[in-house]
Amino acid sequence: MAAPMSNVDEIRDRVILGEFGVRNVHTTDYPGNYPGYDDTWDLEKFKKNFRIDIVNSDENMLEFDMIGIDAAIANAFRRILLAEVPTMAIEKVFVYNNTSIIQDEILAHRLGLVPIKADPRLFEYRNPEDQEGTEIDTIQLQLKVKCTRNPRAPKDSSDPKELYLNHMVYSGDIKWLPIGNQADVFADAKIGPVHGDILLAQLRPGQELDIVMHCVKGIGKDHAKFSPVATASYRLLPEITLLQTIEGEQAERLKRCFSPGVIEIQNVNGRKVAKVVNSRLDTCSREVLRHDDLKSLVKLGRVRDHFICTFAIKSIELGLFDDLPNALSNLPSVLSF
Repeated sequence: MAAPMSNVDEIRDRVILGEFGVRNVHTTDYPGNYPGYDDTWDLEKFKKNFRIDIVNSDENMLEFDMIGIDAAIANAFRRILLAEVPTMAIEKVFVYNNTSIIQDEILAHRLGLVPIKADPRLFEYRNPEDQEGTEIDTIQLQLKVKCTRNPRAPKDSSDPKELYLNHMVYSGDIKWLPIGNQADVFADAKIGPVHGDILLAQLRPGQELDIVMHCVKGIGKDHAKFSPVATASYRLLPEITLLQTIEGEQAERLKRCFSPGVIEIQNVNGRKVAKVVNSRLDTCSREVLRHDDLKSLVKLGRVRDHFICTFAIKSIELGLFDDLPNALSNLPSVLSF
């Protein structure tokens, strides 16, 4: 069990989850608010306390901890990733032929939301007044698909997959049409949709799509299709404190009150004793507070300056986030200029 905190330290550093409400939700550590505490801004103190730990990084998700900052700073990073990081996305759709049941406007909207694999650092922002794109500011894509009957389909079949050819149009059907010298400059880039299995439309024999698309550089502040992350969120690190030893049947019920992996039952001298193993996994449901015999034995809180940031990255292959873990690790020294 953790050592008890003083009441002032608890108010300053912890958000307390009670049975009927949440306490200490506001930041109060500003200069002069607490006698005996020096809360004036100090650069060296900030550099010492602020750090970023990369917890998990894969092709679809990035999770890291930001420690030693206020919620306003953590939210600033979240908003920057949502709205200020540029990507390439389909901006103009030229429909030469669309005999499917999907209206041109709906299809254009679906195409615009398809993540495009292209490094925006290699392109310039396109001038809104320019009618034609160039190789330095535009990527040209084409979607040309025609549905026909399958001559080899079984006569008694009713499955569209057997009866028709090209009846499902996916993002993988979108092809890159190089402009100017792009074929040489981006020979190894493999420009196109990030995911090839996004369903765009369904066709029947005789129906076809002939579409040309222009991708431009933009930011999420202008349109959500340019946002490089699908979701960007953060939460405070949960803290679970057992105020006394809980064993036996109570320990089993306590374990069921939390998310899997938070509480484990350990054998201590032949007794089943509950231990907090990983409070990070807790969802803070406060289920334990519904049990009259358990709620006085557990204290639930959150660490005020420890943020667990989770970003679902929809365009990890763009190259934008290849060095993000290293950049985040170096962020404390950058912010300290």
